[in-house]
Amino acid sequence: MAYPWTRVPEGTPPLDPLQLRLLPVADRFMGLMWSRPGGLSLRTTWVTPATIWLGIAAVALVGFPGAGAIALGLGTGQLLFVAAGLIAIALAAGAGIVALYGIRQRALAGTQRSK
Repeated sequence: MAYPWTRVPEGTPPLDPLQLRLLPVADRFMGLMWSRPGGLSLRTTWVTPATIWLGIAAVALVGFPGAGAIALGLGTGQLLFVAAGLIAIALAAGAGIVALYGIRQRALAGTQRSK
């Protein structure tokens, strides 16, 4: 029995034009995080529910404070805050793209089942 946070549907995930545009960034981010899927690409692998929720959490817990750090750094002239904020925004953007990719996989799979 698969754990609910790692359970994925059977078969190959569906692809659409939006996902094809997100795929290079999502694959690169997963590679940089040492989290390559079995097929080495999300083109043929489902994003797990845990990865989707971690991506959403990263946007909320890292991306938004990163934007605040950039604003603070620009307002006070502290470049360290700006640099830290840019790193945080880059991390959150990559995680958010992977989460969006996984959410899109589920949405497309749901529409295919209902047809």
